[in-house]
Amino acid sequence: ILHLLFLLIITTTINSFSINSSSTMLTPRTSADISLEIKDPVDPTALTQSKAILSELRPNSSTNNDDSLSSSSCNPKALLSIAKRLGDIPAQDDSASYLVSKEQCQEAFDNLSQEEKQTLLNIHQRVKVFAEAQRKSVVDVSIEIPGGRAGHTVSPCRAAGCYAPGGRYPLPSSVLMTVVTARAAGCPYVVLASPRPAPITLAAAHVAGADIVLCVGGAQAIGCMAYGIEACDELGAAEVPACDVIVGPGNKWVTAAKSLVNGYCGIDMLAGPSEVLVIADHTADVEIVAADLIAQAEHDVVARAILVSTDVDVIVKVNAEVERQVDCLPEPNRSTAKEALTQSFSIVCKDMDECIAMSDKLAPEHLEIQTENSQEVADRCANYGGLFIGTHAAEVLGDYGAGPNHTLPTGGTGRYTGGLSVFNFLRIRTWMRIDNKKESQDMVEDSVRMARLEGLEGHARAAEARSLTLTPAYKKANNGSN
Repeated sequence: ILHLLFLLIITTTINSFSINSSSTMLTPRTSADISLEIKDPVDPTALTQSKAILSELRPNSSTNNDDSLSSSSCNPKALLSIAKRLGDIPAQDDSASYLVSKEQCQEAFDNLSQEEKQTLLNIHQRVKVFAEAQRKSVVDVSIEIPGGRAGHTVSPCRAAGCYAPGGRYPLPSSVLMTVVTARAAGCPYVVLASPRPAPITLAAAHVAGADIVLCVGGAQAIGCMAYGIEACDELGAAEVPACDVIVGPGNKWVTAAKSLVNGYCGIDMLAGPSEVLVIADHTADVEIVAADLIAQAEHDVVARAILVSTDVDVIVKVNAEVERQVDCLPEPNRSTAKEALTQSFSIVCKDMDECIAMSDKLAPEHLEIQTENSQEVADRCANYGGLFIGTHAAEVLGDYGAGPNHTLPTGGTGRYTGGLSVFNFLRIRTWMRIDNKKESQDMVEDSVRMARLEGLEGHARAAEARSLTLTPAYKKANNGSN
């Protein structure tokens, strides 16, 4: 009853504010309204369109229903035709290529101001240091087993494919986050794809060390990285190898295409709309909270900003501050953020335990803790993509290279997975060796017994063939027939 009374009071307070204010930017919701909404990140229409593009890229591929697993490479002329039709490359430019040379990337870097160059180099270094520390955290292992040894080896995949969005805003930070991480993992070959790359994107590709840059986007980019591109002397285009892993965020066609090639090659994740959740109490700086919510909202019209607080006054003040700050944004940022805020919301909770429970239920991509004893609160949170502890740990610092990767799980998937890291590019493969047949006999006998419990007689006989005391059943059967 007390809890229901509490909810009634806070709802009345927020609604009263809404009536007396021009608008409430964050829709008031209660904890009872909240449920984890696991939505399929793959748009059905985009999926159909992406299938058609992948088929067009490889006109000689198998025509069966599972041609996504066909081994044929992409046809360079088909790629050029698609790229021109979809606006990746100027349609009227007969000399246009889907490849960007290393010299062009170098030139883009050289043309930057000294401050811009240094920023790229600084971010590159911080991402590299963190990724290399991750790589060093997992090592080859070897242990004794009865009669021999077993272990695992850690090795990078051969070729990595990295996608960096173009679209509304160029994202050179995504180039650094993906390519640098692949390099730190030890991948010997890295392909980058980005549609209509801005000079700053090409400069980032130079700094990060991409081997090949494709100036195409959408499903066609994912297809090219998954299947590779044939060499074409007529176009003066070298072969592009198929990538073992493809990573990086993108639009709905990128996501759909990644879902189609997954299995033929590895992918990092199927990313949905970006999101931030801020847990704030009475100590929070409402200007900073509002700024962080807006920073997330300007990403995309489907982005989501969520405020969870124990203090109704904080939510009222943050709403007012969001309204003030968002109107100060330039276009198109202002319109994008305002549209995203229409699906954003706030929740007032009775205590910090409930705030944490709400956050864990939603498993946000970005989780900010702006409370008293923020580290203590952070330690109690279980589900999130990236965690930002304290007022000064802005999520935007994570976006721009504090070290940890900014490619993070969305839509509640932080319940079971994490963000992009060197581990996406590494293979941990196990091995075993038997050196002393006598010492391995307990394992042999256990294997024989377990195989027969599972009804796998062939397994049992293969184990018996290693036994020093048991006659394999296949020998008994042969002797009986003689």
